[in-house]
Amino acid sequence: MAFERPLITSLQNPQVKELITLATKARERQRQNQFLVEGLRELLAAQAAGLQPLKLFSAPEYEPHLDFQKLRDCWAHVPYQPFSKVVFNKVVYRQDVPNALGVFAMAPKSLMELQLPKNPLVLVLDKIEKPGNLGAMLRTADAAGVHAVLVTDATTDLYNPNVLRNSLGSFFTNTLVKCAASEAISFLQQHQIPIYTTWLEAAEPYYAKDFKKGAAVVMGTEATGVEAHWVEAADGNIIIPMYGKMDSLNVSNAAAIVLFEAVRQRHAG
Repeated sequence: MAFERPLITSLQNPQVKELITLATKARERQRQNQFLVEGLRELLAAQAAGLQPLKLFSAPEYEPHLDFQKLRDCWAHVPYQPFSKVVFNKVVYRQDVPNALGVFAMAPKSLMELQLPKNPLVLVLDKIEKPGNLGAMLRTADAAGVHAVLVTDATTDLYNPNVLRNSLGSFFTNTLVKCAASEAISFLQQHQIPIYTTWLEAAEPYYAKDFKKGAAVVMGTEATGVEAHWVEAADGNIIIPMYGKMDSLNVSNAAAIVLFEAVRQRHAG
């Protein structure tokens, strides 16, 4: 069992300040090459993915929880630091619930490491700016059985706590790659994976495309859509027909609609 430190009860403790900085400052996360994972469900997902934190934090009130004990049993040699409940509530987002917090080293996958099956389904998230949307689309990608998620020309920090929180653990269940759009385009073309962009002009309804073969679905920002270089590289543009007063959907909803059409086609008898 890892050595347990004395209970920390002061908000002025350097470890407390460091965790708050990691939670709020993307530049500091990049400098230290570390990020935070909060939540028993999320930590269990990281554990199932074979990851191990550098440090683990909780409060004595939450130590008896069964899921926390599972974490401690598996990560027996990970340094564990207990905080008083008051201090722990200042560090975490979810207050007054059974909870834990882990510090992990960043270990991003590269395109060179990516191994895809025949006829893969790939989700490309290009310049997505809202962490909540990014996290939500990771959940959808997991539910749809997407083989890889490529985050291109990212304008938000992939390790933002809101990304991880909204992904509900799917940050660890997806095969996730961060890269430049030009690299992603070259990779998809090299592997002969058709590219379909969600684009209003010269577009067909999303359900008219054949997703039973390999496909990469490209989602862009809500404000401006996908970038021109994706449209130029695309094998086709797709649109979700709108029948009401509104002319657009939240990008995470749009991704779910298109991906589950691909699921429907792939599982149709």
